[in-house]
Amino acid sequence: MDFVETLLKRRSIRRFRQEKVSRDALTLLIEAARVAPCAANRQKLRFVAINSPALVDKIFPLTRWGAKVSPRRNPVAGETSPTAFIAVCCEAENPDWLCGCDTGAAVENMLLRAVDLGLGCCWLGAFDHAEVDKLLFPQGGMHTLSLVAVGYPAETPELENSSSENILDYYLDENDVLHVPKLAAEKLATFIE
Repeated sequence: MDFVETLLKRRSIRRFRQEKVSRDALTLLIEAARVAPCAANRQKLRFVAINSPALVDKIFPLTRWGAKVSPRRNPVAGETSPTAFIAVCCEAENPDWLCGCDTGAAVENMLLRAVDLGLGCCWLGAFDHAEVDKLLFPQGGMHTLSLVAVGYPAETPELENSSSENILDYYLDENDVLHVPKLAAEKLATFIE
């Protein structure tokens, strides 16, 4: 698959087949994250790959999914839920705004690599941070900035071009297909020549 095709195919996946993601595949996602740009090359982020079914089952109820299509598109535990997570973490003491920037770059690399591997992901910021931190770091010292839900997709969301800033809400059609409108580049960019 070429790079543009990967970019256009990447969508947030909220329904997964119940097939375990291998440690090797999760390692490849973390490899993609580690080579992302980061501020001053500080490399403050750490990644926790979670594919233990018991721990995935504890984290899953702490997550929230796609408010605009909730509850209809919420994954169902053991039926359409992710089979792995990757937690993007840093030291708990006052993560600065650069950790947020670094997280964005690292997660996007993971999301694109996932497409290349035939995996689906959903980048989650809506989860119970304190409870996830207790599960992952019972001794403290680290903070979970984001979760990436990982699994084999059981849906194929469709990208749409939108010509209006008033038509940006993602939605489910009558066939339960998720549609994701994106503004055209001409609507977003200003060129100074």
